[in-house]
Order: sequence, then C-alpha cells, then structure tokens
Amino acid sequence: MSFISESSQTRVPCYRVLEDDGDLISDCDFQQVSKEVAVKMYSNMVTLQIMDNIFYEAQRQGRISFYLTSAGEEAISIASAAALSEQDIILPQYREPGVLLWRGFTLQEFADQCFGNKADYGKGRQMPIHYGSKKHNFFTISSPIATQLPQAAGIAYSLKMDNKKACVVSYIGDGGTSEGDFHAGLNFAAVMEAPVIFFCRNNGWAISTNVSEQFRSDGIVVKGRAYGIRSIRVDGNDALAVYSAVSAAREMAINEQRPILIEALTYRVGHHSTSDDSTKYRQLDEIVYWKKARNPVNRFRNWVQNIGWWSERQETQLRNSVRKQLLEAIQMAEKTEKPPLSELFTDVYDHPPSNLEEQEKHLRETVTRHPKDYPSDISV
Repeated sequence: MSFISESSQTRVPCYRVLEDDGDLISDCDFQQVSKEVAVKMYSNMVTLQIMDNIFYEAQRQGRISFYLTSAGEEAISIASAAALSEQDIILPQYREPGVLLWRGFTLQEFADQCFGNKADYGKGRQMPIHYGSKKHNFFTISSPIATQLPQAAGIAYSLKMDNKKACVVSYIGDGGTSEGDFHAGLNFAAVMEAPVIFFCRNNGWAISTNVSEQFRSDGIVVKGRAYGIRSIRVDGNDALAVYSAVSAAREMAINEQRPILIEALTYRVGHHSTSDDSTKYRQLDEIVYWKKARNPVNRFRNWVQNIGWWSERQETQLRNSVRKQLLEAIQMAEKTEKPPLSELFTDVYDHPPSNLEEQEKHLRETVTRHPKDYPSDISV
C-alpha cells in the first residue's frame, strides 16, 4: 500500500530571465522582443506607475471615491498584454489596467471611468477602477472574486467551437484560488479542452490574509496538475519572463486547444486599496524591500537602458509628458457632467417592469424633496 505524498521533496522552480539588477541570466531561454515592443512595454509600465500615484492622491483628496494600485505588479499586466493578440479576450480581476493601457485605452478614458461621468462607458454605475471595453475585448471588471474563471472557460469553449485562432486570458489573485469558482473554472476548461490561460498573480496577500493561511500546497502552480492542466511558475517581477511564458502559453492554448495555468510570483507593494492600511498586518521594512530591491519597473528599465534602447533624457520626457496628460485628463473628467438619473434604470430590461418604474418615481420625488442631500450636478 502506498499513499501519494502531500508534497514533493522539491519546490516547483520559478522561471526567470533577468536578475534583480536587470542583467540577463546566463544560458536562459526566452522569447526575443524587438526594440519597439520593449520600449512600449517600459513606457506603459512607467505610465501605469504614474497613473496609480496620481489617482491614489485624487482619492485621498476626496475627488474620487475609491482606488487600488498595481504597485509592484506592473510587469504582470503589461508584459502579458504584450504577448497577446488584440483578438484574445480578457477577463480581468481588478489589478490589470495595464492590459487596457497596452491595448490603447486612453488616460482620458481611465479618468472618465474613475470619475463616473457622462463619458464613462459604464454610465457612472460602477465603482472606480471597474473598467471595461468592448472595443478592446476587455470584459468589465466585477468585484465578486473568481466569478470570471468559469465564465472564461465557457467563452474559451465558444472560441473553440467557432474555430477561432484566439484564446481567453483570465486573471486572478492568490486569494481567489480559495473560491469554489477557481476549481470549477479549471476543471471545466480541462474537461472541455478550452483554449484559456488562467493567470494567477500570487502577490503574497489576499487583503490581510497571507498565503500561509490560504493553502498548504507549493503555491498555485501545483493545483494545475490536479485538473490535468499544463502549468508554469514565473517570476512576476521579471517582464521578459512573463512575456516569454505568456507567449508560449498562448501558442499551446490555441494550437493544442488546451488550458494553461500560470502562477506569477510577485508582491503587492501598495495597500490592497484606498480602504486598507497594510502596515497594520505586515512589516514596513518588508514593503520597502520589495519596493526598492525587487522593483519590476526599475529592473526592466536597467535592461532596456543597458542595451542602448533607453536614456535618461527619454525617461525625463516620458514622466513629464504622462504627468501632464493625466492631470489634464482629470481636470476634463471633473468638468464633464454626470449621467442623468434615468441611467440608473436602463440597460437591464427592454421594457421596465412596474416595480422599477415605481422605484424611479420614488427616487425622483425624494431628490426633489431633499435637494441639498444630493449632488447638484446630476440631471434629474
């Protein structure tokens, strides 16, 4: 009689291309990137970094209600997006604005969504950072954790049925793997042989819950084998490693019609969101270490600069330009009027039912009776 051991003698290795200082690891196999792609990747990482800083401060000033950053995880969304095709469908969690940025979502569009104005595609009905874009094949972010994974499996199966040369990519955090939808999504995709990449950002923390309290397994990557899914662990702070892994995963998912699981090891440098103070549950020196010694933006900059594709002059110009554009976008978003009250009741029913019409009537009467309790810039 022999039981399968609860764990392997050795941990699953982590695929890396760059050292922490940006030097190439010797004899490392990786997907080559052109100068154009590399410069765009780095520029987008810097743009995302600046966007996060300014929007975070805007929330602290009371100008928007909520925000969360991608600090420490910039390489994941940007590098993975660079390895995909525009036809690939994205089902995000909520820390992937870099994918939209790569695909051409403008700073003005980001600002309009965060301010919930008339130009927001969600018509002001979503929390800030819950972006979505049909044009960019980017499903609208929703707060419930892991619900996008079974959906991704189903969408990928539809691509398979239509013989499309595309795949689905669904992102999730390490905490989301404790949800039942994670297991349902992986099992469904494996059984149906759906072309989907499940991309897990293992950043160490599910809000205040450390990974040591989430699972006893060797991270997330080993969970793929349990469902018969090919898997890889990658350094999520290494842009070239992420780009190479996703490039290979996409090729396998489409050509072999199979799901792939990617676990990216990283660290959430910022607080979970503007509603969180992470210094209450983790050491400040731990945060500082990852922010400085393991910074993915600095790491990739060293590489592009060392091979002569980037300079200090370009760095200064980029940062000044992005900051200027973003401040102008925020000013424009603040000036743009809010959606009318009627938009709260549209886009669900073809013909609104009587109970919804009654609610709308009651709301209008309430606003009319108590005008000082409601924003004056909303059209009734």
